[in-house]
Order: sequence, then C-alpha cells, then structure tokens
Amino acid sequence: MAFLTGPGDPAQLLPAREQMAFTLGFHIILVPFGVAFTFFMLVANYRGLRRHDDTALLLAERWSRVAAVLFAVGAVSGTVLSFELGLLWPGLMGRYGAAYGLPFGVEGIFFFIEAIFIAIYIYGWRRLSPWAHFWSGLPVTLAGLGGTLSVVAANGWMNQPAGITVDAAGRVVDVQPLRVFFNGAFWYEAVHMFLAAYVVAGFVVAGVYAVGMLRGRRDAYHRLGFLIPFVTAAVVMPLQIFVGDVAAREVFHREPAKFAAIEALPQTSTHVPETLGGVLVNGQVKYGISIPDGASLLSGWSPDTRISGLDAIPEEVRPAPRLVTIVHWSFDIMVGIGFALLGLAVWFAVVWWRRRDLPRSRWFWRATAVSGVLAVVCLEAGWVVTEVGRQPWTVRGMLLTRDAVTTSGNVWAFFTGALVIYVAVGAGALFVLRIMRRNWSTAVPYGPRS
Repeated sequence: MAFLTGPGDPAQLLPAREQMAFTLGFHIILVPFGVAFTFFMLVANYRGLRRHDDTALLLAERWSRVAAVLFAVGAVSGTVLSFELGLLWPGLMGRYGAAYGLPFGVEGIFFFIEAIFIAIYIYGWRRLSPWAHFWSGLPVTLAGLGGTLSVVAANGWMNQPAGITVDAAGRVVDVQPLRVFFNGAFWYEAVHMFLAAYVVAGFVVAGVYAVGMLRGRRDAYHRLGFLIPFVTAAVVMPLQIFVGDVAAREVFHREPAKFAAIEALPQTSTHVPETLGGVLVNGQVKYGISIPDGASLLSGWSPDTRISGLDAIPEEVRPAPRLVTIVHWSFDIMVGIGFALLGLAVWFAVVWWRRRDLPRSRWFWRATAVSGVLAVVCLEAGWVVTEVGRQPWTVRGMLLTRDAVTTSGNVWAFFTGALVIYVAVGAGALFVLRIMRRNWSTAVPYGPRS
C-alpha cells in the first residue's frame, strides 16, 4: 500500500488515508438508505392507505424497521467519521475549520431531526391515526436528504473552495456561509449524489426481491416489493447518466487536473481520444482501447477541443501515475456499470410496454439480483474519482494532504480500533436483520378497517 504515498510524506499519511477511505467507503453505502429507502417506505405506506392495500402496509412497516436499523448503524459510523476529521486531519480543521465545519453543523441539525421523526414513525404504527402517522414519516426522508446535501457541500468546498478571506499568513479572517455551502461544485455534485442514492437503494432493494422471484415467490408481496424500488431506479437511471455527463463537463472546465487524471492524459492537446482502460506508464497509456477524438468531442462538442494534460500541472503537485491510473479506472468502472444498469432498466421497460407484466426470463431476475452489488460498486468508484482525483490536495490549490494530516501518534493503532468497531457494527446489523426477517409479523399494522 506504500505506493499511495510519496517520498518525504509523513509516516502518518498512509494509515490516515487508508482509515478515511475505509470508514467513508463503509458509511457512504448507508447514505442511499436514509435518502431513498425511506422514500420507498412512504410510497408503500401511501399506496396502502389510498388503495386499502394491506400488502403495501405490511411492506411499509417491515421496511421502516429495516430503515431504523440502518439509521442506527449510520449514526455510529458517522460519529466515528466526525472524530476522524479532528484527530487525523488537524491541519485541515485548524486552518479551515471555520468554513469547512459549517456544512457539518447543518448536517448535525438534520441528523437530529431524522432521529426524532424516525422514532415517532416507528413508534406510531399502532398509536397514531393512519394519515398522521404517514405524514410523520415525511421529515425522515427530507432530513436524510438535507444531511446528505450538507456533506456534499463540504466535499464540494474541498474541490472548489469559496466564501473565505485569508490573511498573509493563510489564516481565515472572514467567512461567507452561503458561498461556502453553495460553492461552485455544490449543485452538480448534489444532484449527482441525490440521484445516485435512488439508483443504489432502488437496485439493492429490488435485488433482494429478485432473489425471492428466482426462488418461486411470485406473490403480491414480492411483486410490490420489487416494483416500487426497481421502477424508481429505472426512471432515475437515464437522468443520472445525463447529470453525470454534465458533471464531467463541469470538472473539465473547473478542475482540469482532475479531468486530466480521469482521462489519463499525459500531454495537453486537441483531438484527444477517449481511452477505455489502460495503465499510465512512463508518460504513456498502455493496454487501453482508444476511441479517436472521443474525449475532445465529449468535453467541448468538437474534436478541436483542447484538454489540459498532466504536463500542465506543476511537477511538485502532479499526481503520481499510480494515482492517475486508479482515478481513470474508477471513472471507467462507474460509467460502465451505469450503462449496464440503464440497459437493465430498458429491458424491463420494453417487456412492460409489450405485455404489462413482469419479465419472465430468469436471466432478467439473475441480472437484477446482482444489480444492487454493481450499484454499490458504482457508488464507491464515483467517490474514488472525487477524492483521489483531487490528490495531492485536501483543499484544492490551498492545502496539501501531507500538510493536513496529523504528525503524532500511532495512526495504525487508531485504524485498527476503527476497523474493529465497523466490523462489529456491520456484523451486528446483519445479525439483527436476519433475526427480524425470521420473526416478521404478518399482522397488518393498520388499514381501512382500523
């Protein structure tokens, strides 16, 4: 793993980056369930009340219990992350905490709102009137979205810092909160992450019911449990690809160094091909598949579009070839999986348009069963592009990662402790979910006769 650091970097840099990557990679999987899974829960709840559908109400109650467990896990993993920011990256928080901490303060408010209302929603199944109970669940989804956008705002500020004034010594002397929050990267990152939440949660949940379909469970419960998340993800998928294209073009204009890493482009030039795969070795991309003029056409709609290469980055802050290869491959994986999921959505749409029924092909259900895993990989790959693509900067153009990391203590020991906590919490969550599944109540929580 030493290939992730360079000569002269502090000894704490590698374990700090590895710990941050692991904990953030774990936590980000839970984010779509706070934003989108709770929305599916409310859709089932609404359908149950409007159509007097006991199956939908039963589905909504069970999903709400799963959402509560995942929220608890996210609370633990998110708390660890907040401690890591101060303990692992004192250079960041000490120098720019006055600005960088603002979005996290807003996120904390949304977290408490979400916690309060998810408790009310779970507790209120048999204690509130049906419609009052339904409306008590709406703040859960909205607060989950607000918290997610707050964290995206912090990440966007690291990519495109704004809203601060620094003195000659580099200290922050003035902060404009709205400009910090709504920085140049906020809108395209926020929409991209919002849609990603629905894609990931939709395909993951649909995949669970697809496994049931493969095992012959074609009852109304499994059918509805599949349709709500899958149709949502299928509708969102083409929008996500469009927004992803817009976001990539914004990166081209606003973050040329990251875009050079995405394209693994050694030299600034026009008529830049789109390279699929490949490895950057000695200033050349080897073993890749090139599409002539592809990158220039996608970036500026013309083969004459000039793209800044890695040679335009000063040598002292130029990312190492190994990091460029990681970013390039992550982007290719993200895009490839995105189009594969779009193909699955089109498959379903064509069958439904022709027969107004679910596909009968077992290959469709097999593909759907693994689509959730692919969606999670796609999400992780996107965050690798965002985070590793910014290296060697923590705050682009203002703070190098090696200057942000702590220079004291045994970070490997801290990493080991965090690893134990996360493994224990993850295993515990899976254990609880399995017990819940075995002991599902078949009683409808409330219905038209209540």
